[in-house]
Amino acid sequence: MALFIAGCSKKNDEKVDTEYPVIDLSANNAFPQQCSIIKRGETFIFRARLSDNVQLGSVSVDIHNNFDHHSHSTEVEECQMGAVKTPVNPYLLIRSFSVTEDLNEMEISQTISVPADVDAGDYHFLIRLTDKEGWQTIKGISVKIQ
Repeated sequence: MALFIAGCSKKNDEKVDTEYPVIDLSANNAFPQQCSIIKRGETFIFRARLSDNVQLGSVSVDIHNNFDHHSHSTEVEECQMGAVKTPVNPYLLIRSFSVTEDLNEMEISQTISVPADVDAGDYHFLIRLTDKEGWQTIKGISVKIQ
C-alpha cells in the first residue's frame, strides 16, 4: 500500500506542460518575414528562433500558392496582393526539419530552393512547431515569389 501511495504522489508532483511552443521571427536575420519577396530560380535560408518551456518536438514548413486570396495569415500587416488567378505551375513545398533531441530552444537555418519555372505571385509560408507534449503553434505569413 505504501508503494502505491508513493507512486501516486510522484505523478502528482510532475509538472504538466500546457504551454504552446514559440516561433520567433523578430531577429534581424529571420527570414522570411511578412511580405518578403523570394526569387524564382534561387535559394533562400529559412531562419527563425524556436523555443518551448520544456522540449521542442518537430518543425515543418508548408509553402503554397495564395492565388485565390484565401487567408490563414497570423500577421496583422497585410501585403499588397496580385490579381486572383488560376495556377498553372504553382510552387508547393511541404518539408519537415529535424530538431535535436532534448532542446527547448534552437535557431533553425535551412536552405530552400525555389525552381525557376514556378508561377510567380502570392504565396503562404506556414511554419508549424510542435513540442514534445504535442502542443502546436502555427505562424502563417504572406510572401511573394517573383
